[in-house]
Amino acid sequence: MSRTYTSRFDVDAVLQCVESVSQQQERGTPEDAALRVCAAALAYIRDELQKVEEFREFYRKRSPASVISFRVEHTFDTREAADDWLALGTARDGQRVRIEGQGYMVVDLGPKKGMRLVRRRLPDEPPPLPSL
Repeated sequence: MSRTYTSRFDVDAVLQCVESVSQQQERGTPEDAALRVCAAALAYIRDELQKVEEFREFYRKRSPASVISFRVEHTFDTREAADDWLALGTARDGQRVRIEGQGYMVVDLGPKKGMRLVRRRLPDEPPPLPSL
């Protein structure tokens, strides 16, 4: 499935889309509540804070389109296998790996702490549902 992301989104169009999807959800479900929260948050940013441009910049930085240029360089069946690979010393800061189906990034914490694997969702992973 192809996805198109744009930081120049039209707020009203997004709210209409959220409303359309929301109408397909059974009332009272976590999905229904999550969509209502999202719509209210976007309306609040637009109407109360009047900070849509700042939100667009925030969205641009966090959208999968801004990180889509990387590739997953290694895939591991277990965290232990990934840690063994990390201990070899061949990992590079910023490398992306998949462990048990989830994305991680190699982060260099300096000479004393070394390299670590930090959880970073990959573009093909579904976003987590918010807990309400």
